[in-house]
Amino acid sequence: QLQLAESGGGSVQPGGSLRLSCSASGYFGDKWTIAWFRQAPGKEREGVSCANFRAWIPNYGDSVKGRFTIDTDSGSETVYLQMDSLKPEDTGVYYCAAAWAPYSNTCTMDGRYDHWGRGTQVTVSS
Repeated sequence: QLQLAESGGGSVQPGGSLRLSCSASGYFGDKWTIAWFRQAPGKEREGVSCANFRAWIPNYGDSVKGRFTIDTDSGSETVYLQMDSLKPEDTGVYYCAAAWAPYSNTCTMDGRYDHWGRGTQVTVSS
């Protein structure tokens, strides 16, 4: 059972940056798709970004394109979400999730993700 844990959340002023981390109980390898989602109070969960370890072709939600970057370390043990130019509407709980995808080179945030972390709070406020 893959276990995920997020870290790096916090409070930041508009225009600031945060770097979230998602670590796995083992290492991801090239058969997983990893994604970041977020949920603001009173709103539905929103896909933020995803990538498949096989080819690492990132996909981003429209609201974060050009501001957020998903990346990983060389050992595929941790996945990061670099968030720049943060806005108040980026506030929410951020979750990382993983899906078993041994034959995929691309990813979608509309797919089924079976493994989830507990989330980390991000607050953007002046």
